[in-house]
Amino acid sequence: MPRTNGGIIGKINLSSFGKCTQTDKTSSGCVSLQPGTRVVKTVIIGGGGGGAGTGNAAGGGGGAGGLRNIELNACGTVPVVIGAGGAAGGACAGAPGRGGQGCSSSFNGTTSAGGGGGGCRGGTGSGEPGIGGTGGSGGGGGSSGAGCGPKVGGAGNTPPVSPPQGNAGGNGITCGTNASGGGGGGAGAVGTNGSAPQAGPGGAGLDVSPDYGNIGPTCSVFAGGGGGGAYAPGSATVSAGGPGGGGKGGKGSPSGVVAGTVNTGGGGGGAGGPGSSPYNTPGSAGGSGRVIIKELSKASGVWNLKSQLRAIQQGTWPKLLYELNYLVVGGGAGGGNIGGGGGAGGYRASGFGPSPLRGCALELGTGDYTITVGAGGTGTNNGNASTFSTITSAGGGKGGNASGSPSNGSAGGSGGGASPCGNGTTGTAGAGNTPPVSPSQGNAGGIGNHPPDRRRSGGGGGATAVGSNATSSNAGAGGAGAPNTILGPDTSYAGGGGGGVQAHPGNASGGAGGGGAGGRYCQVPGGSGNVGAVAGTVNTGGGGGGGPANGGSGIVVVRGPSAVTFAGSPCDAFTGSTHPGGDKIAKFTASGTLTIS
Repeated sequence: MPRTNGGIIGKINLSSFGKCTQTDKTSSGCVSLQPGTRVVKTVIIGGGGGGAGTGNAAGGGGGAGGLRNIELNACGTVPVVIGAGGAAGGACAGAPGRGGQGCSSSFNGTTSAGGGGGGCRGGTGSGEPGIGGTGGSGGGGGSSGAGCGPKVGGAGNTPPVSPPQGNAGGNGITCGTNASGGGGGGAGAVGTNGSAPQAGPGGAGLDVSPDYGNIGPTCSVFAGGGGGGAYAPGSATVSAGGPGGGGKGGKGSPSGVVAGTVNTGGGGGGAGGPGSSPYNTPGSAGGSGRVIIKELSKASGVWNLKSQLRAIQQGTWPKLLYELNYLVVGGGAGGGNIGGGGGAGGYRASGFGPSPLRGCALELGTGDYTITVGAGGTGTNNGNASTFSTITSAGGGKGGNASGSPSNGSAGGSGGGASPCGNGTTGTAGAGNTPPVSPSQGNAGGIGNHPPDRRRSGGGGGATAVGSNATSSNAGAGGAGAPNTILGPDTSYAGGGGGGVQAHPGNASGGAGGGGAGGRYCQVPGGSGNVGAVAGTVNTGGGGGGGPANGGSGIVVVRGPSAVTFAGSPCDAFTGSTHPGGDKIAKFTASGTLTIS
């Protein structure tokens, strides 16, 4: 009687603590799994079949590569093979015109077959029967040489697996002077039969985004079949490739046939003859495959305490993890002395705010997490970094000095604006996204301008825009920050400070998101007619205006599902709340500790 499953005879239980780590492989190699991983979910996509060429007739679309979305036992370092797409069929009516078979992809020996090649024109003396090739999904049939008989598409799910890895291709046909190829099969649907003059569209692929999120140019829809080619002078309609990377079919010379999309397993489009010399038209290649691996955290079945303890000691017992979104903004920098605007603190966020700037949510378990809220830069100093778990947002870079040196802006989350030098040249603006992260945490500052009648400085960079360059009449405005609704209201963060100006009007505004306006100074701060620079807004990470003025402090916000509990300390740094939709929110305006339970 087994001891590993609580005394129940049957399948031995297996625990896994993979932390939902996900790896996307687009080329062959090895994947090193997490130490606690024992079970993975993986989608394995074979290379798509090539679309057929033709000799003044119509070729079938290539079948999609097989797609298998399954759970497997795996640990350690495992090999991954990415199958190449099948070659394009040649520009002739004989056997070389058939599309090439796609190559299989595999994860640790578990395989998805390549797609079948599209069938070339069949008939007496053609050198091939016109039938589509078999594979993960089958290739579409080519047109027949004469008469009005169909040429069948190739079978899918070959070799057979369960659940099926693909579908059959559609039939090709010739009717009178019209010929049309069948669409290649897709992972989600069979290829459509050609109906002359309409060629058959490729079968649709499958959407795996519920398991892996949106990936690639097809938003996680993979393995669409290639469209069939069409020959019907004056009336042929081009057929679409199946959603999921299938290439469209062609018509004429040049036929406009499209290859399967790389790393989708899409089938290549079949060619259609032009009806006049040159008669022979090539097909298109299939798209290469892909393998996505998600390392699971699970422990199904019935466990006795001894087996559970052993799994805990081995690090394979899953822990309760919550998916948490965050907003982490570093402290904004101070503006330069009658100089450049301070750069905003680095902006990093998930789940909320502009989509190009959203990173991945964190998967965190219960426990205590240190929160650092970066202070704004005082005077002409850089801002300070803010941190939560693995996320760090750098402090902003200070603005360059117009009075004194150096005149260059400093690099940071967003860079400081530069000031002109006394000799009439201008300093260099500070770079943003320093140190570099993806998505970018900020932008560069602007440069200064030195007309004959005094100096004007560049604006500090913001989260969504570079600081503006100064002109002959105005200092540069601060770069705009980023709007974010993680707390509920739409609030902007990380705006750059405006540049300062000497002696004449033209001081600049700060960027939306807490950036302070630049100042105007006759000669030195405090003189007659001066307009003081404005500090960056507290807890926005806004840069200070050129003057100098201080940068605004940063902020850290964490948002999780209703099941999570947040507590924080010290009490004057932490505010906990519940969103009307049920999510829990933890806001830190100063450094402290977040407790997740």
